[in-house]
Amino acid sequence: MRKVLQPLLLVLVLALIPYVGVTYGKLDYLFGIIIPYTAVAILVLGMLWRLIDWVRRPVPFRIPTTCGQEKSLDWVKTNPLESPSNPFMAAMRVLSEVFLFRSLFRNTKAELHGGPKLAYGSHKWLWLGGLAFHWSLLIIVLRHARFFFMTTPAPIEMIETFDRFLDVTVPAFFITDAIVLAAITFLVLRRFSDEKMRLLSLSTDYFPLFLIGGIVTAGISMRYVTKVNVMPVKGLGMTLASFGFTAPEPIGALFYVHLFLVCVLLAYIPFSKLVHMGGIFMSPTRNLPNDSRAKRHKNPWNPDIKFRSYAEYEDEFREKMKKAGIPVDKQ
Repeated sequence: MRKVLQPLLLVLVLALIPYVGVTYGKLDYLFGIIIPYTAVAILVLGMLWRLIDWVRRPVPFRIPTTCGQEKSLDWVKTNPLESPSNPFMAAMRVLSEVFLFRSLFRNTKAELHGGPKLAYGSHKWLWLGGLAFHWSLLIIVLRHARFFFMTTPAPIEMIETFDRFLDVTVPAFFITDAIVLAAITFLVLRRFSDEKMRLLSLSTDYFPLFLIGGIVTAGISMRYVTKVNVMPVKGLGMTLASFGFTAPEPIGALFYVHLFLVCVLLAYIPFSKLVHMGGIFMSPTRNLPNDSRAKRHKNPWNPDIKFRSYAEYEDEFREKMKKAGIPVDKQ
């Protein structure tokens, strides 16, 4: 239980820091201006460092992992998405991974039955939970973009309208708020309920789930329970978007808890498993076309070796070969 309780307690301590700092220390400027800029700087520099490190990694050969037939002879049926033979289809494969989690859709589970017999079965709940979690987060992040613009852009308004189609409460209920909480609960319970997952899971697997859960819970509490004043929040968002340093108006400690946890998440991304959101685009097993039958790929690390024919070899060692009794082509 330690690897569950430690990240949970860490998130609770992180939530208490801005609450105590704003309530008793009046540190609104620190948590509203200084820390958000610092977190964004760490995120940008950290991702650049990761990107440079990935680009510098040598990839001498095509190493795509495929489960479809590669393009070869015309009468052999190929699978252009699973085993793309050109950069365009390789890009389509990457996008299908990013937006639809295609590999996770094919995920299977293995179980031992009496006998013992090893049986494989479909395992779509993880794919569905992951899809709901990531898409809900994306829509929530896009909805928050309205705090950084003077007038809300039309695409953001469309997303909001779509998200609150169950407009039966005041304020309007966003369906993604419920979906993301349900998805986080499912992803945590999945690690608890499965013995193999419980054994393999680490503290670093639970921490981002608890952290995002804390962010979502604080955000939902502000919208539906404490009803934070939106205008100072928008003013702070506009200040941050324009790289200003004007002190924020009083908003409330719960808002700063929400904002501080977001800042921790941003600074945590480059150094955690969450960096896969950028790494998927750089993965050579995903973004390289599988054209090994159509194109010869030479290893750039091969040394520059001067080859010679057998005739040249014999010309150089003919006399020594004769003395040793080795037959030669020319006398």
